[in-house]
Amino acid sequence: MRMVMFAALAASVVCVGACSSGKRASDSGASGRLGAVDQSFRRPAGDDATNIFDPLDLPPANELRLGSGAPGPDYWQQQCDYIIDCALDAETKRLDAQMRVTYHNNSPHALDYMWIQLEQNLFRQDSTGTLSRGRGVMRELAKGFDGGYDIGSLRHAGSELEYSVYDTLARVELPAPIEPGETFVFELDYAFDMPPHLRRMGSEEVDQGTIFEYAQWFPHVCNYDDVNGWNALPYLGSGEFYTNFGDYQVNITVPRDHIVAATGTLTNPSDVLTGEQRDRLASALDSGETLVILEPERVGEPATRPDGDGPLTWRFEADSVRTFAWASSEAFIWDACGADVTDLDGTTRRVLCQSLYPKEAESWYWNDDGRGSSQVIKHSIEFYSDWLYPYPYPIMSNINGPEGGMEYPMIVFCGSRTSDRGMMGVTDHEVGHNWYPMLVNSDERRYMWQDEGFNSFINFYSKAAWYETDPDIDNAIRRTLQVMNSDRRQRIDVPPDRHWSRWIGTLNYRKTALALYLLREEVLGPDRFDAAFKTYTERWAFKHPQPGDFFRAMEDAAGADLAWFWRSWLLSDRVLDQGVRVVSADEDGVVVDLTNTGGMVMPVHLRVTFDDDTTKDVRLPVEVWATTDLWRTRIATDGKKPVQVQIDPEGVYPDVNIDDNTAPVK
Repeated sequence: MRMVMFAALAASVVCVGACSSGKRASDSGASGRLGAVDQSFRRPAGDDATNIFDPLDLPPANELRLGSGAPGPDYWQQQCDYIIDCALDAETKRLDAQMRVTYHNNSPHALDYMWIQLEQNLFRQDSTGTLSRGRGVMRELAKGFDGGYDIGSLRHAGSELEYSVYDTLARVELPAPIEPGETFVFELDYAFDMPPHLRRMGSEEVDQGTIFEYAQWFPHVCNYDDVNGWNALPYLGSGEFYTNFGDYQVNITVPRDHIVAATGTLTNPSDVLTGEQRDRLASALDSGETLVILEPERVGEPATRPDGDGPLTWRFEADSVRTFAWASSEAFIWDACGADVTDLDGTTRRVLCQSLYPKEAESWYWNDDGRGSSQVIKHSIEFYSDWLYPYPYPIMSNINGPEGGMEYPMIVFCGSRTSDRGMMGVTDHEVGHNWYPMLVNSDERRYMWQDEGFNSFINFYSKAAWYETDPDIDNAIRRTLQVMNSDRRQRIDVPPDRHWSRWIGTLNYRKTALALYLLREEVLGPDRFDAAFKTYTERWAFKHPQPGDFFRAMEDAAGADLAWFWRSWLLSDRVLDQGVRVVSADEDGVVVDLTNTGGMVMPVHLRVTFDDDTTKDVRLPVEVWATTDLWRTRIATDGKKPVQVQIDPEGVYPDVNIDDNTAPVK
């Protein structure tokens, strides 16, 4: 413990933080010289003993990743292109596939070996993820299923390649190093059985058939980058993936009565759709209203499928995507509409928004109110395109099936069926992921917050626009307080597979989203924040940012030192506890003593209530906490009689102790 002196605000307050959204310095209402007062205060222990305003210890900037947070002139990233032919046996639920992979070594390094992700190996009885993920997974696998890939052949130029499998990874021995600028082509045959639905994919029996959802279904080359080399982290179940962008050609053979939706554009519609369905899709693309492609009462009719016998092959192509997912069923109802997107060059185009779902999905149907799944997709595509970055792809599909909620380029899975709000919330969230991380391709294995948190943040505003309300942050505040008040607090920036299971959603989704909301609304102001966030998104579209790139890009584009904010919210487990300690009044105004004892710092919002029920709001910049945890300020009362002073009057901060947030005027 040590003694400190109260600081005092000068008559002319330098207004930063929330004042940047339009509040003038003279609006603060704080003035006057105050005498020094001896008080004691405490500092948090451990790594939080660092001064919260100190510069962050980020990796040194270089010509690959600039100090401005932008990719530099020497920035590079790999590309991996896939041609996949697969066939679904709907009766046995087995998928057989062959793929041809072209790997582009755009790095300045020769690569002596290659790492491949084998994510289906998670479903083996002895996988690390199975053995470490808890009773729910073990209960499913105890039913006798032992999954994983059956790899038939791995070859290059007609010769078999040697490889070793380590859980969900395979190391491939190359016949010669892949030199900078070279490409390496290999072929791989594989098969696997659909696992019990555990996460991200599965099958489900519904009244009119079976719904199949396939994701993380093919072996893919790990990302090799300038930060970690080969990103060969195992797939344990919580951390998702970090992959290369690439071009895909995928040919999917399914029973003739199935309808298929997938990442990418269907290139052979005349082979797999009726003329009526093709015409309806063309009309839907041009329509702002939802149009039916396949009615509920016609599901299962032979006339809804092209004439002939035997299976059909659906062919899809997708450029510059980080993975590929698809769904197939004979039980799908199908509707669609079009969305308007304006590109960065000012040109406009239409995006097809389509929904495929069984009759059980009551909340998905189009209706007289203009709602339903396809309208939610349209809203999300247009809202995020206008605010953040134009949606770059020609189509977005929403699938109702076994997966509760999961996102992939141009296709999302949403399991909600009977609740309109549930369907809207999950659909909007998964569509939003097509910006973070499908467009801005962050490392989800290490930094879950950089995609889930960013997406949950933008969802606040999209949902508010849909329901014509203010953003609802109450649940985020409540959940953030739960972790802040726990004796097992954790930082947000811990990899998701290392978080306490109960905190994964709170930290990576809700606390991160709340942090960005407060950064926008209480620290920078909407205009300043939006300009910086859009700059970050545009700089890193179709690239691979690290957390340091985000921090630097936001500070550079906003013109703000935000080390205190990143350390408060993301890089420590500090808590927020602001309080009003002493309030007294004299003829010149109200004297307020403020405390900040939780280690986290935020700007101060004060509200003075007068005896006539009028109020006066005063904002102090976060810099008042730069050298002290105690602060005294004077607020002019303009001849009125003050009766109460309250800190954080709107209740937007997750303050762990609100008992000291209000004090009467003595």
